[in-house]
Amino acid sequence: MRFPVRAITLDLDDTLWPFAPIGARIERVLDDWMRTHSPATATMFPIEAMRALRERVWRDHPHLAHDLSALRRMTLEIALRESEGDMTLLDAAYEAFYAERNRVEFYPDALDALERIAAQVPVVALSNGNADLARCGIDRHFAFQLHAREHGAAKPEPSIFLAACERLRCEPNEVLHVGDHVDADVRGAALAGLRSCWINRVQATWPHDDVAPDLHFDTLAALADWLERR
Repeated sequence: MRFPVRAITLDLDDTLWPFAPIGARIERVLDDWMRTHSPATATMFPIEAMRALRERVWRDHPHLAHDLSALRRMTLEIALRESEGDMTLLDAAYEAFYAERNRVEFYPDALDALERIAAQVPVVALSNGNADLARCGIDRHFAFQLHAREHGAAKPEPSIFLAACERLRCEPNEVLHVGDHVDADVRGAALAGLRSCWINRVQATWPHDDVAPDLHFDTLAALADWLERR
């Protein structure tokens, strides 16, 4: 398929790197940090209890679903307070989390493909997560980054896609959104009027009848190939 692409909006988690290993490391690092700096908190909230607390906070504050940083910070605040820990440790505890959150391990094809894509068109990071491009070492490849937290709504809300298009000064159908998530990325972008590319590394089957991705690849490198051929 051939169509004009003036810019690309790009998902981060599970598109450039797998998130599951990061999430598992975060739990271990926070547990170790609490055992060193706030043992009472670590005793009351070992890994499984801290995970349950985090899930409860997520569930009890759906209005913050677009702001994962606020939800994480709230989880740490509650854990410290309920364990009668030192509340002045909150900032340091959050930094321990955030440093690990940004220690990413890219898919083997991702960095080279990102560089090749960015050489063709402007690339915007469009993420529901809270990764920091500079800390991840890839900010030079992006025109800008638009977080759900910054925008006030998360994918698949059309407004976040359209806000990126407006900032790019492109019509939606001139922008290709690239991501792994069937609904948040691909279907959401298509319903907002953007072109869509599904990076399907796990060989899943497309589940929807009302929309379909304009492009479908199993690696980001394949998208870079398509852009260069175009």
